[in-house]
Amino acid sequence: MAKSELILALEQIEREKGIRKDDILHMIEGAVVSSLRKHVGKDAIIEAAIDPETAQFTANVVKKVAETVANAELEISLQEAKRYKKDAQVGEDVRLPAPAADFARIAAQTAKQVLTQKVREVDRDKLYDEFKPKEGEIVNGSVHRFMERNIIVDLGKTEAILPVREQIRRERYNVGGRVRAVILRVDKAQRGPQVLISRAAPLFLQRLFELEVPEINEKIVEILGVARDPGFRAKVVVKSNDAKVDPIGACVGVRGSRIRSIMNELSGERIDLIPYDEDVAKYLGNSLAPAKVSSVRVIDEDGRRAEALVSDEQLSLAIGKEGQNIRLACRLTGWTLEVKSEGQRREEQKVATEEAAGALSVLEGVGPKTIDLLVQAGITDVERLAGCKPEDLTTLQGVGEKTAAKIIASAQKALASRKSQ
Repeated sequence: MAKSELILALEQIEREKGIRKDDILHMIEGAVVSSLRKHVGKDAIIEAAIDPETAQFTANVVKKVAETVANAELEISLQEAKRYKKDAQVGEDVRLPAPAADFARIAAQTAKQVLTQKVREVDRDKLYDEFKPKEGEIVNGSVHRFMERNIIVDLGKTEAILPVREQIRRERYNVGGRVRAVILRVDKAQRGPQVLISRAAPLFLQRLFELEVPEINEKIVEILGVARDPGFRAKVVVKSNDAKVDPIGACVGVRGSRIRSIMNELSGERIDLIPYDEDVAKYLGNSLAPAKVSSVRVIDEDGRRAEALVSDEQLSLAIGKEGQNIRLACRLTGWTLEVKSEGQRREEQKVATEEAAGALSVLEGVGPKTIDLLVQAGITDVERLAGCKPEDLTTLQGVGEKTAAKIIASAQKALASRKSQ
């Protein structure tokens, strides 16, 4: 027997889309049963079948033969049952053929709907499976349309969304214009995969370096961190795994060719390349480039707080316009950095020295010269001095053991007097 057009079409779809013919037929059978139930009653028992070779439809309403019919949807009288089965008996099931005209129309409509829906589902799943592994990769597309301030980008097989928060602020986009971005996330959605792309993410800048610098792809040079103010400035930490390869030089390229092409892609975004250093102080100092840092003092290692000292003329460069440079350095390193100039440090030290001298001036028999020696040694308050031993002070110039004992006794006397007040 020749196969019907429906079966041939289903077999072709199975080959092209990977949708099993038997699954489609089973879904059509279920949909036909649901449709017929609207005609014969919601409680009715309906059987539907499709011949997998000829696509011949059959559908029956199953009812139980009863002496007295209590539920017309489920039961049939013996007299009525014998019209369909001459030897029908009370208590047995009788199958009544569904109305042929209604059945054929419903089956045709259902087949079309099920096929359309299933093909769309398969296409959506295939697109999702194709794009999900591409998270983190760079893609190229064109501006398709604008959705408020967000941009819908045509990637060929599907569309992606470039939200306003992931755009470079100074850029302007036109319909049909080229867009290059990194895929941040791919989610399942009703109309197909929802692809979120970005030009502002640190990952986009990292991927551009990987494309432009072969040494990064070869793992000779590593990118350890990226911080960006998209379109304006970025800081990138680089480290070389080969002593013969300069990570900064590799990223910059001959006459700046490599980094220039990256900056052009990012609308002129300035990029500071930061060499990584195992020494925390040196690394933190490097992060404030292009400013030259005189020294870095770690204030709280557990709390990741540090203070950087720069020359007076380097202070504004270290902080940057509206605090941009130090803000990016903090974001890059994960440390809270405070920048001070040498002039500010001298002024602070002067004030601290005056305060310390004032605190120690209450000591009897201790002159200004001795107070200066104590302050220079870091002894700036009476409590600390009272807890010292003579040998702690004899290292100071001109202070002998007797003088040291006299100074400590004076501090202890002043401390006792203060407590008694």
